Amino acid sequence: MTPELSRTLNALGMLAVSLVLLLAYFYQLKLYELPCPLCLLQRVGFVAVGVGLGLNLLHGARPRHYGIMLLGALFGGSVAVRQILLHIVPGTGHYGSPVLGLHYYTWAAICFFLILLGTAIMLMFDRQYDSEPQPRFGGSVLAKAAFFIMFGLAALNAVSTLVECGPGICADPPTSYKLIDEMGGDG
Repeated sequence: MTPELSRTLNALGMLAVSLVLLLAYFYQLKLYELPCPLCLLQRVGFVAVGVGLGLNLLHGARPRHYGIMLLGALFGGSVAVRQILLHIVPGTGHYGSPVLGLHYYTWAAICFFLILLGTAIMLMFDRQYDSEPQPRFGGSVLAKAAFFIMFGLAALNAVSTLVECGPGICADPPTSYKLIDEMGGDG
């Protein structure tokens, strides 16, 4: 696999992760389904995967960047499986609306598994690590767009989590944006 193909696949992977986060924000902002603490941790896992992908786009593919992706996917997948197990017992309910019949945390577990699989496959191709000096993003508009979309979503994740949880521990289940309530005097 050439460095150019690797860069394109990393950019497409970053766009896919961004799409998952965009869907989560749609449910949060349009349908007013605030993410629970475990959902927020899954978002951290997706952002960590995005960091590994972003490093590959900025500095070229490196096994350590894929390692960051693997760690992020293992973390996020573990949190997603934990949440599935919390809601698998009949009568315990579920959290959030289903998407195509499955809840966000189930989709997250599937996505993290696919990220683990895809990253493991990418690690098998040595030619992508050829260290020819190349411009950042390899001059690719796709890579630049993917990077900045993911960067914006990561920043949005940090801000929305602060607004939802405030500086303390997040409510479980969340019922409002804590920081807005505190500023408005609803305490």
